[in-house]
Amino acid sequence: MALKSIQYQQHTFNISYEILNPSASLTIIFLHGWGSNKGLMKDAFGKQLDAFRHVYVDLPGFGNSTCSHELTTEDYANIMELFLAQINANHDPIIVGHSFGGKVALLLNPHVLILVASAGIRGSKSLKIRLKIGMFKLLKRLGLSSLRSKFVAEDAKTLSEPMYKTFKHVVNEDFSEKFAAYRGRALLCWGRSDTATPLKDARKIEKLIKDSRLVDFEGDHYFFLKHEQEVAKEIETIVLESRG
Repeated sequence: MALKSIQYQQHTFNISYEILNPSASLTIIFLHGWGSNKGLMKDAFGKQLDAFRHVYVDLPGFGNSTCSHELTTEDYANIMELFLAQINANHDPIIVGHSFGGKVALLLNPHVLILVASAGIRGSKSLKIRLKIGMFKLLKRLGLSSLRSKFVAEDAKTLSEPMYKTFKHVVNEDFSEKFAAYRGRALLCWGRSDTATPLKDARKIEKLIKDSRLVDFEGDHYFFLKHEQEVAKEIETIVLESRG
């Protein structure tokens, strides 16, 4: 494990990362999802794609990377851009983003973008969720916000205050316009049984990104842990196609 200190908006972020195949000429960046870390992506792809220099990163606030300040998804992308420049990985990399990492990857605007069960399509909230939000807002007005753990999503219950504020910024974003504005080539890999970012979201993204292709697999939000070889082959194919 290695660390880089990134200065961003008068705050220091210590970014934990690992590089495999350091002498390879093509670089591929792996960005994990919310609540995860670089180890999950390495477990899936560390033995694949041996023609590439792999960069596995813990996003700020996850794994061994620090975060003491609330962030937006745009902030994450800006920090990653600074980080990639520091490790000389900012020259036309391929970027793989899972779930929340897919939104960060999109904002980095690579020529080849791999979205793995990416977040970014806003779903309609159920009546139960709307009632919980309304109740929490009422308790906050009454000075009882300390009860928030009974109302927040499971993903947010163990978060620090800065990361909880970050979660509120990023959890319900609609990136439809950003997907439509992307002008590179995109590969969308999805699990057919995904309930966190359902396959219908992938179909919407495929329509929004002009030069994109969707490949679906058996499995849920973490389908790629069982289909790593197939996903890797799809990545190799799109990279070869993009380079003519």
